Amino acid sequence: MHPLSAEGCVELATLDRNGLIESRHIGAFVVIDREGSVIESGGDIDATIFPRSTLKPLQAIAALRAGAELDGVDLVLSSASHCGSHKHTDAVESMLGHDHLTVNDLGCPPAWPLGYSEKAERIAEGQGEQRVTMNCSGKHAAFLRACVVNGWAADTYLEPHHPLQILIREVVEEFTGTSELWPAIDGCGAPLYGMSLRALGTGIARVTDGHDADATKLVDAIRENPWALDGFGRDNTRVIEATGCIAKIGAEGVLIIARDGIAVALKCLDGSQRANTAAALTLLARHGVIETSVAEDLTEELAEKITGGAQIVGRLTVSV
Repeated sequence: MHPLSAEGCVELATLDRNGLIESRHIGAFVVIDREGSVIESGGDIDATIFPRSTLKPLQAIAALRAGAELDGVDLVLSSASHCGSHKHTDAVESMLGHDHLTVNDLGCPPAWPLGYSEKAERIAEGQGEQRVTMNCSGKHAAFLRACVVNGWAADTYLEPHHPLQILIREVVEEFTGTSELWPAIDGCGAPLYGMSLRALGTGIARVTDGHDADATKLVDAIRENPWALDGFGRDNTRVIEATGCIAKIGAEGVLIIARDGIAVALKCLDGSQRANTAAALTLLARHGVIETSVAEDLTEELAEKITGGAQIVGRLTVSV
């Protein structure tokens, strides 16, 4: 197993200002189907990367398999990197209350909301960092629900040898088709597994292929409640609303978008997300997963505006 390197990357996109390229984003990507057949790739797709929050759909499926009763918004929150809006945190607190728990039972660390405006709102309200505003709080609430229903210890649910975490690893291996995983700890404190983009893409493609009842339940819930996965107007939510795909960011420049058993998994080497959605949409449109016009409209809507004063003076251009 080896990490992704500059030599293992291709150019994903460029950003120009007044006709001169100012920045280049490099990384690796794969477009892959549920069988693990590569449709298109660029860079070293067998390098080991940490999927970060793109692992959440598999963790949510494991919670369902553990018997956690999760439906609708609760199920979406179990795989969300939410922006920390009051609508999100109210729903997480409701999840906990359902199980006679409180925010103090969450194992994730206190953190500011992921969204800038949501953070500013909390500051204006005189609040500080909280566990419930941490973007992974919904996932942790789902973990706790699985513990409650099974009578598992709730104070050690993040330990790698906890029954829930053992089940999660089994689900990860099943969907990705590999046991070559690099054990680590994610930012929220949960066990994390490094894997290749090839394995990650295969796993997420299988989530959307309609062959697994729990996975299909998750996909349907996300499509019905896309705001809960990210936030109103935010990239993942808008992609889901416009395409019916499942879209999920991960920290340090990871993104997955998938539909109907085909996925794109992408990692930007420097950890940036600026080019990822545009690149992934372009790739999916190229292979007929989404309409080209939809990809173009979303890219125009979501891509960072390059301004000089009040004028648009440049643009993000996809290179793949």
